[in-house]
Amino acid sequence: MTHLLAMTLALLLDALLGDPRWLPHPVRGMGTLIAWLDRRWNQGTKRRAKGAAAVAVVLAAVYGLSALVVYVGYALSVYVGVAIEAALIFTTIATKSLAEAAEDVRRPLEAGDLPEARRALSMIVGRDTERLDEAGITRSCVETVAENTSDGITAPLFYAALGGAPLAMLYRAVNTCDSMLGYKNETYREFGWAAARLDDALNYIPARLTALVMVLVCGGRRLRLALSILFRDARRHPSPNSGWPEAAMAGLLGVQLGGTNTYGGIVSERPTLGDPDVPLRSVHIRQAVGIMIRTVLAFTLLLLWIGGMIVALAGAWGESARVV
Repeated sequence: MTHLLAMTLALLLDALLGDPRWLPHPVRGMGTLIAWLDRRWNQGTKRRAKGAAAVAVVLAAVYGLSALVVYVGYALSVYVGVAIEAALIFTTIATKSLAEAAEDVRRPLEAGDLPEARRALSMIVGRDTERLDEAGITRSCVETVAENTSDGITAPLFYAALGGAPLAMLYRAVNTCDSMLGYKNETYREFGWAAARLDDALNYIPARLTALVMVLVCGGRRLRLALSILFRDARRHPSPNSGWPEAAMAGLLGVQLGGTNTYGGIVSERPTLGDPDVPLRSVHIRQAVGIMIRTVLAFTLLLLWIGGMIVALAGAWGESARVV
């Protein structure tokens, strides 16, 4: 129950503070360590083994330090322990900052300021944005909101509910390793293999659970259609996990995501997700943010309900054991 309480407090902190620049962020420390290992080990032979060792070093450091801090906190007081856990979990989620980043794209887009909308979009996506029109900017932003609803919010909450702050921090460390090393190019194809595979494994359940919650909570009149699109299109995405929340979002909005992207001038063709019932417009960014917020709230309530049921069953089991 302390994990669940800390998780709830972390969501409240995120709603109040977002991601303030003045606050030291553990991900920056993770990034520094990953970059240091990358410079020293990503060379020569046996790069796949070296990459796996680098990930193991990062995970051991992050989980070990997090577990130690949490242990000391609970040794002092349960209140101190919960507060420390909440503070750590807070650093792993990004509900408010994701919503603000999407709004930073939507506002100039609605005002007709495409250059500013492209600039704001370039801060949250890796693709080229210089030539995107309104539909392209909207699609990129909606895809980012959908994917990061899982990667940046519900997945760390899932692991926080399972194992508290240390497990949530471990998930964030894996996610950071993948974002820095998991590229399919000559430099990282071998060295980043372990990071990419581990990130895929840890996101497998959260991505699918997030997509289902998204559709069931936000489906309304489109519930059956959105479900059919989800199961029809989710596996088309080149990522084993990203396609689930993106297909769910496409089905709910009645738009088509995916298609042609450009990265560093290189064109990448991706399968489409959803049906183009309506053309992509800036209003879909606002709608995607609303879907994200409702999904996070419902996902959190689901975790709290499951956790409460487990605690109740454990209590009943213990009481029956004492009677026997």
